[in-house]
Amino acid sequence: MSINITMPALSPTMEEGKLAKWHVKEGDSVSSGDVIAEIETDKATMEVEAVDEGKIGQIVVPEGTENVKVNAVIAVLLTEGESAADAKAAPAPAPKAAEVPKPEAPKAAEAPKAAPAPVASAVSGTAAVTASAPKPPAGANGARVFASPLAKRLAREAGIDVGAINGSGPHGRVVRSDVEAAKSGKVPLKAAPAAAPASGGAALSGGMSKQQVLALYPEGSYELVPNDGMRKVVAARLTEAKQTIPHFYLTLDCRIDALMAAREQINAAAPLKDGKPTYKLSVNDFVMKAWAAALMKVPTANATWAGDSILYHKHADVAVAVAVPGGLFTPVVKACETKSLRQISDEVKDLASRARSKKLSPAEYQGGTSSVSNLGMYGITNFAAVINPPHGTILAVGVGEERVYAEKGEIKVGQFMTVTLSCDHRAVDGALGAELLAAFKALIETPVMMLA
Repeated sequence: MSINITMPALSPTMEEGKLAKWHVKEGDSVSSGDVIAEIETDKATMEVEAVDEGKIGQIVVPEGTENVKVNAVIAVLLTEGESAADAKAAPAPAPKAAEVPKPEAPKAAEAPKAAPAPVASAVSGTAAVTASAPKPPAGANGARVFASPLAKRLAREAGIDVGAINGSGPHGRVVRSDVEAAKSGKVPLKAAPAAAPASGGAALSGGMSKQQVLALYPEGSYELVPNDGMRKVVAARLTEAKQTIPHFYLTLDCRIDALMAAREQINAAAPLKDGKPTYKLSVNDFVMKAWAAALMKVPTANATWAGDSILYHKHADVAVAVAVPGGLFTPVVKACETKSLRQISDEVKDLASRARSKKLSPAEYQGGTSSVSNLGMYGITNFAAVINPPHGTILAVGVGEERVYAEKGEIKVGQFMTVTLSCDHRAVDGALGAELLAAFKALIETPVMMLA
């Protein structure tokens, strides 16, 4: 019997991916473990191996296809004795239809009750019949909308929420001309009302719809570029983070004269190979080391909120934000507190390089207990970063620069760096966050303490 090869889930959060490349063609024989395809997710490009032996009977999804859902059939593998005629992707099992109860005979003193009408609902491309009472037409927010059947159909075909259209018919009824005006952008759509909070959590808002945004700008005054998978995931996660995590921020200045002197001495001592130093530490390497050490000094701040519990981590697995074309990666330096400055430097360089070419495995960018985001190389003085779920904190690092300061009545000049800590108030309270940031300040201002 032929075997369906399906789109694998390469990470716990993956819902869809791009079939970037086929390494086989129809008619090729494969063995278990052979690489047959490359799948591109929002974070990485991964190889897919065959789990059975046989012959590729049919390639269902061509290479280059985007938005392929997890578990969708991408190819069919023929087993021994089967021919190309047997290569047919087995359809997903159709959901069982719910039985529609027959109306009972009315009792003598009662009026007859109408049986609930069967309503078709699309599930996995198959119509399933369910017993349900008909509901009035509603917009995306669940509010009742008065619209003509033609207007509803035209709005649906145009991808516009009929509830966002201003109706000009009797009693505000939406008619055909209203939909056409909304499609052309001549009449702006209604602002989307905030959805009611779901039980046990805050409601998420996606902001203005595409149609609402396009209606604000003359056609031809912009270039419309569809978002790729990475940008969609980044947008979804950061929107979720800001709407569901109660952020609060703590900012202080760190004097880094001693750090800069130590960095210069260490780099000057680097042995040469082919006339070049074998290593060169960056300021961010010291930041990573100091932040990991601070998390271990204040272990109750090395925490992750988990609904009805808090996870207190035994190691400081520190993620570092890496900008890549179209988005952001946060590869994780595991047990960062146990590693030397040189080890951290080498690992961050390796992770950042492979992140830019999308060659990281999910294990290298998932998890972590906290993050560091450094925009100092862009000349940014200070900023507040958005927490990367499920982390409890993220440290935003600004540029190191000379500043004038007062000390015991004297005016002096020194090198300073401003850092801002974003905390998830559910897991890290204000005083605890302040204690963590103070521990970091002590370490970064006295680098020798990192070696203790």
